This record gives sequence, structure tokens and C-alpha cells, in this order.
Amino acid sequence: MMITFKSVTESDFSFLYELLKTRRPVENISHKKMPTFREHEKFCKSSPYQFWEIIYDGVIKIGSAYISKLDEVAIHLLPKFQKKKSYIEILKLLIKKHPKSRYLANVSSKNMKLMNLYKENGFKLIQYTFEFQNN
Repeated sequence: MMITFKSVTESDFSFLYELLKTRRPVENISHKKMPTFREHEKFCKSSPYQFWEIIYDGVIKIGSAYISKLDEVAIHLLPKFQKKKSYIEILKLLIKKHPKSRYLANVSSKNMKLMNLYKENGFKLIQYTFEFQNN
């Protein structure tokens, strides 16, 4: 793999929407239902993260990565590129590109695979978060 990152631009919004549609419910913690493209576009334009980049393997877009304003790291890859080795390589490159004193990773409690991947790469569990929805 020849991994590079390029900052998200408006021309990437469609790709990011398609990438969002590939996410399984077990991966989602930020939304319960798929937003419309207009909602997605509004979110993208709101500059929600410190760094938000498209991940390339050569010239092919394979996913996106971001570091939030609270130093939370997230990587989302198209299904055919979701290999443990790829994810670890991308995580290490992202950390090298954007050095911080610490990083956080929010993971769904149902996503054991991702939790284990972070643990195997030096991340420590620091909290559990609970949600109450008052309908």
C-alpha cells in the first residue's frame, strides 16, 4: 500500500456520503439514522474536525480519517480495504502526520474488533459512556 492523505474539499462530499452509507450499525455512535445528502453536506461544510482527510492508496480513494477538536481519532475505510494491517498502518501514519500528546478513540461497545485493535496498539480504556433518550 502507498498511503497518502489529502484534506477534505467540497469535491469529496459525495465520496464521504458513499463511505458513510457503507458503515454497519455496529460502527455508528454518532448517528442512529442515515442523514440525507443535504444534511451530510451541511455537516461537512461546518468544519467539524481539526483535521479531516481523504485516505488514498496511490490514486484510489479508500476512506477518510479525522482528528476531532478534542483529539479523537477516527478512520473509516471502504469495505474492500478494511484489513487489520491497513487500519494499523493508516493509524500510525495519521499519528505521525498530526503529532499530539494523546489521542482518544470513541468506539461502539458492540464493535469488539475495533476495541481490540486499539488495545493492541497502545490505547487504554479510560471511560464508559452511557446514553439515556427521553422520548
